[in-house]
Amino acid sequence: MDPKTASALRRLRLVSAPEAVSFLLLLVASVLKRTTEFNAVPVLGAVHGLLFVVYGLLWLDAWNRARWPLTTAGWYFLMSVVPAGGFFAERRLRREEEAGVIAARARREGVVNA
Repeated sequence: MDPKTASALRRLRLVSAPEAVSFLLLLVASVLKRTTEFNAVPVLGAVHGLLFVVYGLLWLDAWNRARWPLTTAGWYFLMSVVPAGGFFAERRLRREEEAGVIAARARREGVVNA
């Protein structure tokens, strides 16, 4: 894995968990808005919207650089619209990033010829 691909995966991984947290907070705020006088939906909606757009842009960059098949790219996109899906995406991205680093190190050290 080249450094630009690893960097794209890392950026996507770093934004996936905050995006998931903001989505869950927005859902809680939506319930509280309808059951109490508390209304944080405008603020949390804006924060979540910004994080979702950033996730989408970073997802496109990672898809382009990592050359994922359509099913993998679709899975990562689906995880952005499922509540708490960003946590699953973050975990899978971390594993993919670590595997890429290990493979790159092995190629550099001449252990494999891939």
